[in-house]
Amino acid sequence: MSHAGRLLVATPVLTDPRFVKTVVLLIAHEEDGALGVVLNRASEVPVWGVLPEWAALAGEPPAVFTGGPVAPEAAICLGRARLGTRPDGWAPIDGGRLGTVDLAGSPDQLGPQLERLRVFVGYAGWGAEQLEAEIEEGAWFVLEAQPDDPFVERPERLWPAVLRRQGGMMAAVATYPPDPSLN
Repeated sequence: MSHAGRLLVATPVLTDPRFVKTVVLLIAHEEDGALGVVLNRASEVPVWGVLPEWAALAGEPPAVFTGGPVAPEAAICLGRARLGTRPDGWAPIDGGRLGTVDLAGSPDQLGPQLERLRVFVGYAGWGAEQLEAEIEEGAWFVLEAQPDDPFVERPERLWPAVLRRQGGMMAAVATYPPDPSLN
């Protein structure tokens, strides 16, 4: 079963510092592996500093996000298409309005057809069955994404917000301390 378009939310079991308390949007999930971007790790680098032609379209915060540890020199751009449009240079992720944007395209042509835009460097990647094994081990919650999750203005608040909106015990995980041994 493909989880493309869904969120991977790190559980407290996941202690890899690159993924502690992260929220990953899965862009692709197929038999040979999966690819996603970390939604809640804004860098200090402004979009205008690396892709000035796209800066006017970037949402708040107007920073380049660290999408993951794989290929940190590669850029992936997410965009939400305006209702009723299917822009050239935009590929839908989940059959809806969220998709990837070809940064080689023209921001002047794509811009009017996009509601939101966010740029990521690097990505999170898994080989065949690797993600499934991590989910089975309890490292990730697989949850439905809300339309604004990839574009939140306060990305540092996304992890607890996604967990709280689930309710019940999952909402309680949102208060998990950074170091439970200190409690």
